[in-house]
Amino acid sequence: MTPWNLLALPPLPVDLIRRLLAPLGDRVSVRAPATRDRAALLAALPEAEIVLGDWTGELTLDAAAVAAAPRLAFLQQPSVGVDGHDLAALAAAGVPVANTAGVSAGAVAEWCVAAALAVTRKLAAADAAVRAGEWPQQALQPRELGAARVGVVGYGPIGEACARLFGAFGGRVSYWTRTPREDPRYTALEDLLETSDVVVVVIALSEETRGLIDPRRLKRGAVLVNAARGGVVDQDGLVAALRSGHLGGAALDVFDAEPLPPGDPLRELPGVLLSPHVAGVTQEATGRLMTVTLDNLAAAVEGREVVNVVNGVCQPITRKYADSPAS
Repeated sequence: MTPWNLLALPPLPVDLIRRLLAPLGDRVSVRAPATRDRAALLAALPEAEIVLGDWTGELTLDAAAVAAAPRLAFLQQPSVGVDGHDLAALAAAGVPVANTAGVSAGAVAEWCVAAALAVTRKLAAADAAVRAGEWPQQALQPRELGAARVGVVGYGPIGEACARLFGAFGGRVSYWTRTPREDPRYTALEDLLETSDVVVVVIALSEETRGLIDPRRLKRGAVLVNAARGGVVDQDGLVAALRSGHLGGAALDVFDAEPLPPGDPLRELPGVLLSPHVAGVTQEATGRLMTVTLDNLAAAVEGREVVNVVNGVCQPITRKYADSPAS
């Protein structure tokens, strides 16, 4: 059988990607854009039958890119987020888009707990003080998670894992999701923000959730933990709430602009834990991601249904042209 033409967009050397995809054997021919820019992406798309997405969000398929890919039959995103892809345009073209839902849920939830502990127990401030020769046993005034009310915004696999882990400390845990539930822990968003001592944001970014959380609406002294996307939280409002002392602190793994640019005020504000979008990046999560990605790509080239489709096009993958090119 003629190999499927797979266009790989991750920011890795193409030889390394070929080694990672070696279990697919000669069923795929792996290529990458000549350079990591939109022009090279558009130039490479006309022959692409399968696209392995870019987890950085730098190379994405908007409506124009979809139009440039007449042979495209499947897009596998090697991450949970599918930001930047035009899911409606891909659905209209009959192209299923799949992610790796759930593979990083435990890892992200662990980071949220660790980050919340670091901020509430003032670990960074204590470390800095001891290194400076100080011994501030009374001045730091840390707080216990077991005494805190924790509110989780978003209740997919990550939100569920967060609720379970935070609940193990003994505090009260509630959550909000866009679909109301008959669950005593389900709380209206306004009530959750106004009453929670720790607010954990793990909801997907969409037009509906962009700017959803204005930190100035949180309970005074609350700690904000964001492991979703930077755009879910009003970053200007976050800076204002931190500067005014309205928030008791924040732990951020995601930002409006990544990497966080020079001069960003978040770099200078005290009581803020900054992390380079790695909450879900562990050896274990990476292994699960590779397994799910390879299993789905194998299903695609074998004409079987793929899993974790996010744009409603659930069907076996078939070639759009019988004369699809070989490598």
